[in-house]
Amino acid sequence: MPQYENPDLFKAALVIIGNEILSGRTTDANTPWIAERLTERGILLAEVRVIPDIEAKIINTVQQLSADYDYVFTTGGIGPTHDDITAESVAKAFDLPLERDEEAFAVLEEYYGLENLTPPRAKMSMVPKGSTLIPNPVSGAPGFIIKNVHVMAGVPRIMQAMMDHVLNQIQAGKPLLSNTVTCSLPESKVAEELTTLQNKYPDVDIGSYPHYRGGVLGLSLVMRATNSDSLDTVTQDIIAMIRAHGDEPRALSVGSHGRNLDVV
Repeated sequence: MPQYENPDLFKAALVIIGNEILSGRTTDANTPWIAERLTERGILLAEVRVIPDIEAKIINTVQQLSADYDYVFTTGGIGPTHDDITAESVAKAFDLPLERDEEAFAVLEEYYGLENLTPPRAKMSMVPKGSTLIPNPVSGAPGFIIKNVHVMAGVPRIMQAMMDHVLNQIQAGKPLLSNTVTCSLPESKVAEELTTLQNKYPDVDIGSYPHYRGGVLGLSLVMRATNSDSLDTVTQDIIAMIRAHGDEPRALSVGSHGRNLDVV
């Protein structure tokens, strides 16, 4: 299908940094949570990359995605251990010095106490010059923002607290609405018609997702847009398409106005 385009949306990329994710030792729980929160704010999560704790890989990824997207979010690699190299790598990506942020150091000192603020813990106050801190109400050590890159912890509870702060600060787009209609048609049966519809309505994202429930194959057709009227129009066309193939559609969810949507 052609690329979905919507000028009312900001676009973002997520970089998950950590060998533990790639090895399978840790399951990524951050992507679904981040995607949902961004969608609510009219920000489309357009790309997700999982990369190792390798400096060159972090540098190249951050440089590329920062140029391609409105916002970049990273998770992981800002702790006190030797393999936590995200801050240093992001600094190099923008050719900036890594320096101790006095505000961050003061936060760590208050959290741990001066006698327990070891060099590895103090390392977490090192950020690229010119960064804005992202507060961490859970465990003290802050994340940071440099240019359009938002660097956060990988631990879900900490990341979520940081992300809540970030989302209250950044510019958002129009909320992304979603309608879902299911049917029992095979995906191949409607593939060409879906392509035609996507070409006709480039401001509506049309996705088809086969599923297997209760021993029965089915298809979920998901439409997303910022314009409720456009979303209703495409949804009605999808319903008509399903019925033209002799099947009866079922609505799972309707986030648009839902005007004239005749579904069970």
